[in-house]
Amino acid sequence: MQFKQASVLPGFNLAMGYTVAYLSLIVLLPLSALVLKTTSLSWAAFWQIVTANQLVAAYKLTFGASLLAAVINLFAGLLVAWVLVRYDFVGKRFIDALVDLPFALPTAVAGIALTTLYAPNGLIGEWLASLGIQVAFKPLGVVVALTFIGLPFVVRTVQPVLQDLESEVEEAAACLGASRWQTFQKVIFPATLPALLTGFTLAFARAVGEYGSVIFIAGNIPFESEIVPLLIIGKLEQYDYAGATAIATVMLVISFVLILLINLIQWWHTRRHGMRK
Repeated sequence: MQFKQASVLPGFNLAMGYTVAYLSLIVLLPLSALVLKTTSLSWAAFWQIVTANQLVAAYKLTFGASLLAAVINLFAGLLVAWVLVRYDFVGKRFIDALVDLPFALPTAVAGIALTTLYAPNGLIGEWLASLGIQVAFKPLGVVVALTFIGLPFVVRTVQPVLQDLESEVEEAAACLGASRWQTFQKVIFPATLPALLTGFTLAFARAVGEYGSVIFIAGNIPFESEIVPLLIIGKLEQYDYAGATAIATVMLVISFVLILLINLIQWWHTRRHGMRK
């Protein structure tokens, strides 16, 4: 006779009930209030607010810079995680702790530090200015700030996967005649792709809603370096709560659709990889 091992967690029904209740209070209820407040506007007023030229330009910058920063972190995060997992060197623990600094550092402090560094008279900005490149108070500065705050998401999601991927697998591929690129393409990349997509999604989602580290380095120039969260704050300061929630609702819908698409790609890859096995 086989006995079912008791679980330290409650049964499915009870655990599911707690899960739904918690998510409803923390996630669904605030988002529902956001959408409900938006319904106080007529469709014509809503459309006029969310399609204003200044806001459309902010949409393009916010989502474009967030996507670019997430792509940069996709490659940089994989490289950093690989170095931390595969090599032992002096100062490794310091660099490992340094990766988490954007998590612990207040975003306003990060924005001030980046602005000081990349301003035309800053340590790096002055050197770049001599080459005709301006980072601060330009869209490039927004990308730099979003890359800074998004890197830990990719590193910390890929790092455990690389730790579980034993080096013997790569050595076996090399013994079979595979080049370094073939080993990466056939062994390392398929194993890390789900984690990379997860880190990319987290970095992108964080970048879309980022405010504190961007407002200082962006310069907030309309039609050039103005982000959507700043316009939402502006609406709130004018006590235009309906206008602020209208913009926030559009951001919510676009972000949800993009994240859903990325998750579907991740599910498709996992399912396809499982069928091959």
